[in-house]
Amino acid sequence: MVEESPLIDADIRKAHTMPSKYYTDPATFASICAGFASHWHFATHTSDFAKNNVLPIPHIESQTGEPMILTKSEEEIRCLSNVCTHRGMIVADEPCNTKTLQCPYHARTFGLDGCMRNMPSFEDVENFPSPLDNLPEFATGVWNGLIFTGISPSTSFEDWLKPVTERMNWWPGINQLQRDNSRDRDWMIETNWALYVENYLEGFHIPFVHADLHAVLEHEEYSTELFEGGVLQIGEASDGEPCFDLPKDSPDFGRKIAAYYWWLYPGLMLNIYPWGLSVNIVVPEEVGKTRVIYRGYVADPEMLGKGAGGDLDKVELEDQIIVEGCMRGVSSSAYDRGRYSPSMETGVHHLHRMLTDSR
Repeated sequence: MVEESPLIDADIRKAHTMPSKYYTDPATFASICAGFASHWHFATHTSDFAKNNVLPIPHIESQTGEPMILTKSEEEIRCLSNVCTHRGMIVADEPCNTKTLQCPYHARTFGLDGCMRNMPSFEDVENFPSPLDNLPEFATGVWNGLIFTGISPSTSFEDWLKPVTERMNWWPGINQLQRDNSRDRDWMIETNWALYVENYLEGFHIPFVHADLHAVLEHEEYSTELFEGGVLQIGEASDGEPCFDLPKDSPDFGRKIAAYYWWLYPGLMLNIYPWGLSVNIVVPEEVGKTRVIYRGYVADPEMLGKGAGGDLDKVELEDQIIVEGCMRGVSSSAYDRGRYSPSMETGVHHLHRMLTDSR
């Protein structure tokens, strides 16, 4: 349950949206982003270890300020600090395939488990090495190949991901995902990160902004479900359009589902289509600048380019026009707060209560 917010009324029919300072004030932006360390973040997929066993994850550093690397030794995956315990140098800036990690500054060497192995010219140092000379390890969680990590998550991995796992464990595609680098995208958008997330959290705008997407979805059947720490939106397919073949043990059996749109606070979007998974990672760069990273993992190549998961680039660019326009608008002295559609903007209301309660 979300506690009563001093700014956003729990009753959406009475509530006003967030004040514009939440999008424009640098101090408010910094305060919200400081809380990202207590949440889980998507790191990568096990298929990304195909060529390298050491993977820096700079997008999490951008989100939390913490440099991290993933290592894989045999079948064990760890998330380690990417900061040398000697003088603080970054250990690895590029993916690599290696048996050890070596700091490029003074050659301090670590195993893939983070334990310090060697350090030149330290023969006379007392009480050395100690556990403090090892690379600190961060929590990791893996669900069917999807790897997540965090600095100090406030909830267990199992509880955090439970809404997704319970709803999607029927899907055979989750065990068949492979990284498709041709689907990678990296966008820099002139908007506040919360405006980008808001736009994602409602299907209200689809008929007005995304004509092609609207044509393959049944707008009247579009639904939104709220849960602790996130939102699920379900798009149902128009007649004749691709949809999941749902088994009887799926809670959605009998529905023509074209897409599951999962958002997990603060900026993770798991978009599940019949062809596979599109991961969107929202990175707040500055109060008015947001980076959005797309990663594509394909389970059924024959379904690519079809239905709701077809032309994602077109949908993205249409959304960027909207959210950049909104950033200009909320920066105006003529605007501060608006109202919600009780039937269409429950996800936005949920986000706003999280953001205002977090402060």
